[in-house]
Amino acid sequence: MQKINKNVVLALLSLTSLVFLLFQLYYYKFYLSQKNGAVFSKVRGSQSGQDSTRWHVIRKFLGLISSHNIPVYLIDPLILGLVDKDIEQIRSSPGGPSPGCKYFCAQSDFTTFALLDKTWKHEVGLFRTAEKMGFQWLKIINKDPRLDGMDDLSGIEIPLHYIFKLASHAIHLVVFYERSGNYLWHGPLRLKQHMDRKFVPFRKLHFGRYPGAYEKPELVLVSIDDLKVQIPKNPSSFLEEMSHSRFLECRYREARAFFQLYPDDASLDAVEFRKKAKSLLHLAALTLNNLGVKFWLSSGTCLGWYRQCNVIPHSKDVDLGVFIRDYKADIIPAFQKAGLPLKHKFGKVEDSLELSFQGEDDVKLDIFFFYEEDDYIWNGGTQAKSGKKFKYLFPKFTLCWTEFVELKVHVPCETRQYVEANYGPDWKVPVKTWDWKSSPSNVQYNGVWPVDEWDDVIQVY
Repeated sequence: MQKINKNVVLALLSLTSLVFLLFQLYYYKFYLSQKNGAVFSKVRGSQSGQDSTRWHVIRKFLGLISSHNIPVYLIDPLILGLVDKDIEQIRSSPGGPSPGCKYFCAQSDFTTFALLDKTWKHEVGLFRTAEKMGFQWLKIINKDPRLDGMDDLSGIEIPLHYIFKLASHAIHLVVFYERSGNYLWHGPLRLKQHMDRKFVPFRKLHFGRYPGAYEKPELVLVSIDDLKVQIPKNPSSFLEEMSHSRFLECRYREARAFFQLYPDDASLDAVEFRKKAKSLLHLAALTLNNLGVKFWLSSGTCLGWYRQCNVIPHSKDVDLGVFIRDYKADIIPAFQKAGLPLKHKFGKVEDSLELSFQGEDDVKLDIFFFYEEDDYIWNGGTQAKSGKKFKYLFPKFTLCWTEFVELKVHVPCETRQYVEANYGPDWKVPVKTWDWKSSPSNVQYNGVWPVDEWDDVIQVY
């Protein structure tokens, strides 16, 4: 057999490799890239093909969900921020062609939409269609907190987030659920161990670091960059809500452990008091919300939520906190109009203001006003018979939403520090004897009101 020239063999192998490489490039450019969205034609007004990738991915996503009759709406904060500046023009636009791609062509790794759970049945067909269109997708599930309670920690899991990825862009679809307090809630984005943490830049996502609570938004259909999409009617209000949306769940597991040590009071008096306290809290929330006054659960009411997910039956009152900067002169007449007469008014707006309203029977509503200093926050107390003043110091805190007695209300996000400041390290142990002047861990003597001011700062009815 004639000896084969090595140089010829090498040349043939090189030529074959080159042909194969050219075939791969051709196949990627004219088939795979178009299927997976890596190459897109330019959109009118965009500066480069790269700018239009986001627009094309969004267009394909909107086509996908439209084909399955899934009503989503845009909640992407960056886009809504741009849209809000031009909202009147966008609302009045007849929906004709846009002169350029202004909103959906801005550089971003992802775009965020929302889905109301009750408007969609979880159909497998959606994901099959998505795959045929070139999307990769990821579903994030976690337990449904709406099913948790003192009698059962269900552990039943529900879809919380979906990610649809095409080419270099991803769509983050946040699932919102309606809760018993007549508001919308979304869960956290927590990846299971087996999930690909490089699927998208999860840390950059705007929703999911914490659970969130929102009012039900009114939606409008608008045309943005030639794409029809639903958005919140008032984008600036939604963005403001988003910045203060963090939600804390009631700690049912810890509450159950508490009641194993200290059985709950199920007496008729306790049941009746809790019923009245719930009614009073709902009325107080309605009154303050109508005035636009932000408030939170304070003192014993906050302790009851945090420790046992319920009203403490021997507390005999409902306690709320309000920052003095949110005080309004309309508060007293508004509660009186709601059928809650003023029981006492201590202090003044500049110093140690405290209001108490009489609810049904012997149940009263106490509203404590909080003052902010450089290093701490405090509220005041006044002894009516002596004019003595007291001061209760708290570490600085922010406000989160929670659900309590079927009501969406605020609590301090740093709840444990707040409770410990007031009740000390033994806050888990029930105490039925409590002196507001000496029992709190954070109380300080704060002088005496001048006698000539008593008529103004000590008013008892």
